Amino acid sequence: MAYKITNYELLARDLDLINEWSPDVVIVDEAQRIKNWNTIAARALKRIASPYAIVLTGTPLENRLEELLSIVQFVDRHRLGPTWRLLHTHQSRDDGRRVVGYRDLDRIGATLAPIMLRRRKSAVLDQLPARVDKTLFVPMTEQQMAHHADHGTIVKRIVHRWRASGFLSDADQRRLTCSLQLMRMVCNSTFLVDHETDHGVKVDELVNLLDDLFEDPTAKVVVFSQWRRTHELIARRLAARGWGHVLFHGGVPTDKRAALVDRFNGEPDCRVFLSTDAGGVGLNLQYAAATIVNMDLPWNPAVLEQRIGRVHRIGQTRGVQVVNFVSQGTIEEGMLSVLAFKQSLFAGVLDGGESDIFMNGTRLSQFMESVDEVTQTMGQTPPQAESQEPEAAPEGTTEGAPSGAPEVQAPTSAPERPMPGEQAAPPPAGAVAAPAPGDPWAPLIDIGKHLIETLAQASAGEHAKRPAWIETDAATGKSFIKLPVPDPKSIERLAETLGGLIARLKG
Repeated sequence: MAYKITNYELLARDLDLINEWSPDVVIVDEAQRIKNWNTIAARALKRIASPYAIVLTGTPLENRLEELLSIVQFVDRHRLGPTWRLLHTHQSRDDGRRVVGYRDLDRIGATLAPIMLRRRKSAVLDQLPARVDKTLFVPMTEQQMAHHADHGTIVKRIVHRWRASGFLSDADQRRLTCSLQLMRMVCNSTFLVDHETDHGVKVDELVNLLDDLFEDPTAKVVVFSQWRRTHELIARRLAARGWGHVLFHGGVPTDKRAALVDRFNGEPDCRVFLSTDAGGVGLNLQYAAATIVNMDLPWNPAVLEQRIGRVHRIGQTRGVQVVNFVSQGTIEEGMLSVLAFKQSLFAGVLDGGESDIFMNGTRLSQFMESVDEVTQTMGQTPPQAESQEPEAAPEGTTEGAPSGAPEVQAPTSAPERPMPGEQAAPPPAGAVAAPAPGDPWAPLIDIGKHLIETLAQASAGEHAKRPAWIETDAATGKSFIKLPVPDPKSIERLAETLGGLIARLKG
């Protein structure tokens, strides 16, 4: 029997040669790589002709039904029918045609049953060694907190604006994701933000941890961080102590990645495997290491499970220790206490979970709700559970971007307030000057400006950017505003604010 092994990167280049081999069966590992049907790898793979096909993946579905459809089509292109019919049957949309939920998911599971074998983590737990998760809270330096507070102010202002209007401009979405990213980065060190200074505690705490672990001459450790600059700081400390290491990231050429894994697994002097989330899938490190350190928490908890899965997997013979570093009083602490695994869609389709699942608004609304909760809980230390057993979670993020955050486009207008380090642009002719920080009219002016911007978009016909409260009369074609009545407490606060302003003007 003859067989050929290749990878996704070479499929398109070698497609003609592969089809000349006329394979009787194609086995696809890590099949989540083709969940996006429009990628080069997915399109090339689906052009391979073979009478039989097997796909292997721990993440057939994460966020959207289209992901599952793309994978299933390689095994049986007619099993789930055309895309439009699948989505029409199972998606629920609001009046604005936005997806707000899914229905009859059990029917999809029944349709897939004849061609799908599910091996749940619960079925193999007795084959895995014990796993202990520890969260270590570390303090922030004054320099870190200054950066964190600056960007936190921007985030809270944008969240407040979204709460008031239910709408965010492209510029605000971009500023929000940038500020959230910078808040998370500075939790590791100021070096990640300014590329010069190195104010931070996490890396030194990691070295202290390694000092203890490396009392065992055979111990090895896998260290994950979303950012390469964190690993640059770690590498300096490792070199000073003579500890060998390798660095795995998305920029490492494919043909050199195996050598890094082999060196870590085979060389006794190579004690640390540094990796970004590019190494979160496809690596087998369980034979060399039994400890994983997460320098930062991914926005998508699924990525955390992917990281841990590099060591806590079949073939591991020792107990696995997972250490998560979390900066106190920061966005990381808020993420730890608020964000949870979101597997309802996954379970509804594949594991007999809820048949009908409804989301709380659009993807942007869900994301903003989580941001609001995270920023509100910053500084509230949760109980420190010394041992936790996180659930298995689907695959998640891309290197360098917070997974779960809505995709944003380049801003169509200048931000109303410059980011730290930027020069403020002069206001356009006829623009109203922004209120001073202490101006009591600031909140009302802020909301009013965005209301005017939105109305301008409506008059220009930009229907795709209209919030839900701008509607069009089907009979006349005219647009009108439908504003919800605020809750009583909000009305009371508004009345008090206006009353105070009127009293001040009279005085």
